[in-house]
Amino acid sequence: MFVDFSGDGIPWVDPKTGELFKAELFVAVLGASNLTFVEATRSQKLPDWIQGHIHAFEYFEGVTHIVVPDQPRTAVDHPCYYDPCVNRAYEEMARHYGTSIIPARPRRPRDKAKAEVGVLLAQRWIIASLRDRRFFSIEEINEAIPEPLEKLNNRRMRKLGRCRKELFLEIDKPALLPLPQRPYEFADWKIARVNMDYHVEFEKNYYSVPFQYAHKQVDLRATKNTVEIFLDHKRVASHLRNWGKFTYSTLREHMPRSHQEHLEWTPSRIVNWAEKVGSSTAKLVETILGERTHPQQGYRACLGILRLSKRYSDERLEKACARALAGQSHSYRSVESILKKNLENQPLPQVSQAVLPLHSNLRGSKYFDYSHVSNEGESHVT
Repeated sequence: MFVDFSGDGIPWVDPKTGELFKAELFVAVLGASNLTFVEATRSQKLPDWIQGHIHAFEYFEGVTHIVVPDQPRTAVDHPCYYDPCVNRAYEEMARHYGTSIIPARPRRPRDKAKAEVGVLLAQRWIIASLRDRRFFSIEEINEAIPEPLEKLNNRRMRKLGRCRKELFLEIDKPALLPLPQRPYEFADWKIARVNMDYHVEFEKNYYSVPFQYAHKQVDLRATKNTVEIFLDHKRVASHLRNWGKFTYSTLREHMPRSHQEHLEWTPSRIVNWAEKVGSSTAKLVETILGERTHPQQGYRACLGILRLSKRYSDERLEKACARALAGQSHSYRSVESILKKNLENQPLPQVSQAVLPLHSNLRGSKYFDYSHVSNEGESHVT
């Protein structure tokens, strides 16, 4: 099967915005019969490229032993005349269907002459036949493509005296591999490094791995529904995919034992513990939790403050928290310093309301009353 994108596309209009787009055409041609498949896609990016292959195999009701693409960036990571490096997701799709990818050599159009001819025929038979129609979605275009495509595949070829469909049933179809039980699900691969908090980042979301793998380089595989992490070709973690932003997916078994204890803590539970000491302690704990981007970031500081009551007393801790609140020092170190220096019984700091003395250089509100602006753009004060 020879595959390529057509240089020309089919225009369509977004009905909501009125913006004009151009659909790309994915073209696949079988080597013996020249049976052709054409599909409109939103772009030439990797997901659309692989989707075109999947739908082509379904259209042919089988899989060819070899697929011959060009060497675009969507198919090949590192183009090379002798040994091109096929994209990992593309290679995975090929393994799923039991086929092999053999990219054509750069600047050798004869290596994929069938695709070149298929592209020309798609432009003449499909783009030309639909040029006077107006489309409002990719789906509408794909609903219109089968009619001219069937005419092309059932048209009798002058030299052979037979149509593509007849040759397909006689030559290609018996040689095709069977389709797998389920179609390939597109997966995006990425190389990532595990952070010190044993999470890896993918599209601004974070997924945990066993904490022993912190700082390791891993392979991340993301499908529509799942995110899998591999280390040395072995899967070490699997998560449901999050589609929000800055969310954390953390499995308990991935955490060190000391962190697992934190799972039972909640902001409200910590505030309730603090209320047993006093209202100022509860207020300080609530303030610390509220100032953090994630409340969990303040758990350790709050628990440290509450444990100071064992070294000193509830009464002294309550007074120290009141003093920390008055001084806007919302931290464990501030409370500990107050208690160490016995400052909790000192008068609370007062916010001074300084009054400026009257003098002759004062400018009243009328000074800033601009009544008009001159032609030169200068302001005049009344």
